[in-house]
Amino acid sequence: MKFILPVLAATAALAPTFAEARQVTFETTLKTYGGNGAYVVLWVTDAAGKYKGTLWMAGGKAKYYRHLSDWWRASGGRPAEIDGITGASIGSGKTLKISLDIADAMIDAGYKLHIDTAVEDRMDNPSEVVAPLETSALGKPVAGKGYVKSFSVAF
Repeated sequence: MKFILPVLAATAALAPTFAEARQVTFETTLKTYGGNGAYVVLWVTDAAGKYKGTLWMAGGKAKYYRHLSDWWRASGGRPAEIDGITGASIGSGKTLKISLDIADAMIDAGYKLHIDTAVEDRMDNPSEVVAPLETSALGKPVAGKGYVKSFSVAF
C-alpha cells in the first residue's frame, strides 16, 4: 500500500532539512495470537531520543490509543499526530506493509523507529520494536517482544 499524501505531511514534519527523499517500505508481521486485531503505531525518535513524529497508526478507535503508552507519552496523544495516517487494526498473523517517502537526512543519522502494540483485553507492548533507520539494517528482520513476529525496512 502506498500512502503518499499523508506521508508528505509527515515527512515534512520529520525532516530536519527537506532536500531529497526516498521511498522506504516498512513491513510488520504479527504473530498468530488469537483475539481482536492489534493497534500498532510506528513512530520515530532522533539520535537524542526525542520524539520526531508518527509515521502510521493501525487502529481507528481513539479510546485505545493510550494503551500505546510509549507513543502516547512521547507524542502527547494528540490527534493531530495521526490525522490522515490511520488505518484499520491488524489481525492476528497478518502483515502491514506501508511505503513512505522519508527524508534522506534521517537515514543513517541516528533516528530510531519504534513500534508500540496493544490488543483489547490483552497485554500492551510499549516500544515492542526499536530499530535503527540505517542502511545497515535493511532487510534484516527484527523480532518484537510481544505481538510482532517480524519487522523489516527496505529502501
